[in-house]
Amino acid sequence: MHRPVHFEIHASEPEKLVAFYADVFGWKIQHLPQFDYWLIDSGEGAGIGGGLMRRHGPKPEDGAPVNAFVCSIEVESVDAIVEKALAHGASVALPKMAIPGVGYQAFIKDSDGNILGLHQPDKTAA
Repeated sequence: MHRPVHFEIHASEPEKLVAFYADVFGWKIQHLPQFDYWLIDSGEGAGIGGGLMRRHGPKPEDGAPVNAFVCSIEVESVDAIVEKALAHGASVALPKMAIPGVGYQAFIKDSDGNILGLHQPDKTAA
């Protein structure tokens, strides 16, 4: 089976978006100046790491259809992360919804307009 092994986030102003992801999710991000690229360490355990790069073109327009492969981040509390993300300049793309037997899912736009999912697993559905 083929599995995702890396993700990339495009940023109009990378330094600002690095601060967003470090503050909201606690990710460790290292700049590689020779490539103008930022490596993302999303932590231990299940999941993947990624990168952040300077956007080549305009940022997504509000209300435009998704034109990307959207990743979801597992969180302890969708409500807490949405609140924290909003305080850091994010907006809600799709409000929190219950998925019976799975958990809760919401989608936000980071401070540069990128859409990402937030997933809170149902701990009783194991």
